[in-house]
Amino acid sequence: MIININSWPGVGKLSVAELLQRRIGGRLLDNHAIYNVAFGLCEFGSPEFFETVRAVRRVAFNQASKISASTPIILTSAYANTPFGRENWNAIRAMADARRTPLCNVVLDCAIEENIRRLVSPQRTRLRKLVEPQTLVAMWQKGELIDDEGDHRLRFDVTGLSAEQSSNRISEWLKERRLIQQE
Repeated sequence: MIININSWPGVGKLSVAELLQRRIGGRLLDNHAIYNVAFGLCEFGSPEFFETVRAVRRVAFNQASKISASTPIILTSAYANTPFGRENWNAIRAMADARRTPLCNVVLDCAIEENIRRLVSPQRTRLRKLVEPQTLVAMWQKGELIDDEGDHRLRFDVTGLSAEQSSNRISEWLKERRLIQQE
């Protein structure tokens, strides 16, 4: 199966994904593993930026599609319902189809005040992640996260939850759907 954890920057996708991976196994591909190449080499938003993201994504997803279908792949993303967001989502769908595995779309919501508090964490700067609240607010105002796709969908609010609690909730949800074994 592919588990795509989608939320706005700063919500805690990577922390939740790392804990979920420890819990259920599998492989983890964080969206920054793809985007950091473009962030490092190109002007953000330029045609070269998007070309680089597409090229790295193609290589990464091609490799991921070769992994045994019995091995879960956990992805993180921040895909809004925009043309580029949809393009990325369609690439995830194609990878799931190539692996002949279910695609689970998990959307994490967070109150904007808490999202901003998490966003400005000093550790995010070190990881070259977004830390500007005004950019996050603009993203919130511009679009909605993709949550209407996938073979299985879960959306919940993590405002008052730790990463551990959020990963536990996803794990329980996967068990309820018999996508992973009971412990």
